[in-house]
Amino acid sequence: MPWKPMYRSDIKLTGKTVVITGANTGIGKETVRDLYVRGAHVIMGVRTVSKGEAARSEIESAAGETGGKIEVFQLDLESLASVRSFAEAVNGAVEKIDLLILNAGKMACPRSETQDGFESQLGTNHLGHFLLTELLLDKVKAAAPSRIIVLSSLAHESGKMNFDDLQLKTGYSPWKAYGQSKLANVLFASELGRRLEGTGVTTYAVHPGWVRTELDRHMPAWQKVLATPARAVVSKSPVQGAQTTLYCALEPSLADKTGRYYADCREKTPSSRARRLEDAKRLWQLSEELVGLSSR
Repeated sequence: MPWKPMYRSDIKLTGKTVVITGANTGIGKETVRDLYVRGAHVIMGVRTVSKGEAARSEIESAAGETGGKIEVFQLDLESLASVRSFAEAVNGAVEKIDLLILNAGKMACPRSETQDGFESQLGTNHLGHFLLTELLLDKVKAAAPSRIIVLSSLAHESGKMNFDDLQLKTGYSPWKAYGQSKLANVLFASELGRRLEGTGVTTYAVHPGWVRTELDRHMPAWQKVLATPARAVVSKSPVQGAQTTLYCALEPSLADKTGRYYADCREKTPSSRARRLEDAKRLWQLSEELVGLSSR
């Protein structure tokens, strides 16, 4: 049977501010629930505000009198304008951000493009989060020691950065695009960690495991049927899937670690492609150009 560790900690987050994307369902919702119960002020970035409010209400009701504060802000990672609006709202609402959790994502969907013309998995999973991080970074630095957590996947191991055709306009396949976007997540966390050395901000890339969420909604029915027996054995619940995120967010022994990759509440070695320093730097430069940021 696969190992499905649960992170145990009595750490309280009273006075701490958390910003998390993709927060109204699955891993994100369970992460919000845990951090809220610990006393954090949690800002949920969600695409559909009504769904976010429903999740907030359920979490608050279940917690009873215990908990911090939850706010719901609209965020569509497939629109850079929406990312900028969300960042502006967050920057205006808080003095600091202790935890920035880049949780939202999409997986193995038919090819489509974001509002800005990016391949949708790269745009949602990487570029939207890249811009968001840069726009919120001053508030994250203001909370130092603070942490940035990037949700990736074991699928990064099959990923390749197609720098000559980053938007996969030729030779597209859903899993090829997903693998590239998840590799981009690991490279981003690594390069961000290097760039933030000495600031008190640390970064972590996380593989949550195969989790029973809505993320597989784009998979063909026949693939879901074939996967069902294995899924019942090896997959995790959303609560179990949130544990490595929580480990990286809360574990005191990780305070001096940065730019590394984690799964099942422990550090793992990412793929050889994820350890290519030149690829990480190249992706950073291209990402800045694509989202309209000047080089720092």
